[in-house]
Amino acid sequence: MNAPKPPADALIAPVLAKFAADLDYDAIPAEVRERAKYLILDAVGIAHASTRYDFAHRSLSAVSEFGRGDADVIGLSAKLTLRDAVLMNGILVHGLDYDDTHARGVIHATASCFPTALGVAAQAGLTGRELLAAYIVGMEVATRLGSVAKGGFHQTGFHPTGLIGTFACALIAGRLHGMNADQLAMAQGIALSVASGSLEFLQDGAWTKRMHPGWAGVAGITAATLAKHGFVGPKAAYEGRFGLYNSHLGALAENCDYVLATEGLGEAWEVAQVAVKPLPACHFTHSCADSAMAIARAHTFRPEDIEKVRALIPAEVVKTVCEPVVNKQKPQNSYDAQFSIPYAVASGLVRGRFGLGELEDGALADPAVLAVAGKVAYEVDPNSAFPRYYSGEVIVTLRDGREFTHREHVNRGAADRPMTNEEVVDKYMENACLAVSPQRARQIRDTVLALDEMPAGAFSDAIAAQA
Repeated sequence: MNAPKPPADALIAPVLAKFAADLDYDAIPAEVRERAKYLILDAVGIAHASTRYDFAHRSLSAVSEFGRGDADVIGLSAKLTLRDAVLMNGILVHGLDYDDTHARGVIHATASCFPTALGVAAQAGLTGRELLAAYIVGMEVATRLGSVAKGGFHQTGFHPTGLIGTFACALIAGRLHGMNADQLAMAQGIALSVASGSLEFLQDGAWTKRMHPGWAGVAGITAATLAKHGFVGPKAAYEGRFGLYNSHLGALAENCDYVLATEGLGEAWEVAQVAVKPLPACHFTHSCADSAMAIARAHTFRPEDIEKVRALIPAEVVKTVCEPVVNKQKPQNSYDAQFSIPYAVASGLVRGRFGLGELEDGALADPAVLAVAGKVAYEVDPNSAFPRYYSGEVIVTLRDGREFTHREHVNRGAADRPMTNEEVVDKYMENACLAVSPQRARQIRDTVLALDEMPAGAFSDAIAAQA
């Protein structure tokens, strides 16, 4: 049976446009605004940690060739043009694959929504309240649009974070520019022609995924500005014959539930469903990594005692974290490792952990870990509840015949098992202190948690400066 579609006189884009144009800051529940600030804090901490890595500085060198501007780059004290700063900040937030995830939408929405709201609000001289409200608008839109596809984009080779993020960022930028609902609807039609994000990076650990959220911001700002000046885009951006879902999902578009795009807008808040990551890797690997660590804590054995390992995972994530098998069992770089069930499981079993340290070159070359990774085989989990939960199970068989099993039914950080605000602060401090002093990290923390009490420009300056 085909999934339900909205009637022709109730296209999705105008509904989302009206929501984006009309939502009042005070209509957002206080607890939603508060959680949103902690999601931003998590992103800022990751961005600071990213400044310690080569990809950040190569990216900055590249975008700096386009010239200087007055927009801030988090933690690097650089000044770039607006769109270049948004691109750079998206790279920093998403670069370690440690940023938040909305499970049903299978999307890292903060990585595009926050840099866009930050850059546009600061440039326009707006308040932190306006920045926060626009960020929440983007989060509500991106997560719902991602949910419509029911995980289908990953099956057809598209990355929802870049693809879907563009439409959310168009609405963020348009709202902050004071555009009306008609203009915001048009911005989404224009976004359809500039949204992108390929999963080909999975084949060889390429860096391109890192740029997807920031590019979504660049594309969204561009779409909104064109619409502001009267540029005309198609009306059926999502459900049209060549709209987002039909053009990117092919036959899988039949599985889409278009109602999810607008259901509960302004009443049920998806920000509360966003999961903060406890591990710096693709969220699809977390339950198996945690299961492996649990087995290592509960039992005593040597890596060489392991005969074989089975990892049970949702069918929908196989293409992302299990194939091609040879690459996953012997990752060539940190990005390969972050999308590898065999490596995540082996690290958990051998080292009892899977943190940023396990993504360093020395750890990636650890012969004990690689030997175990070569013994990890995946099986499709018949009891998966994907995409509501990214569950996983690990079964270890030793040479002496003993077998150890652990299952994570609900992944850590999920809406039903969330990280508390205090735990988010702990994660933030750990990440931020890789780049700045504890005193400076605490100052930034306090600034983020009070962002709705200051001008957006002052907030942007405060989280960008290194001193």
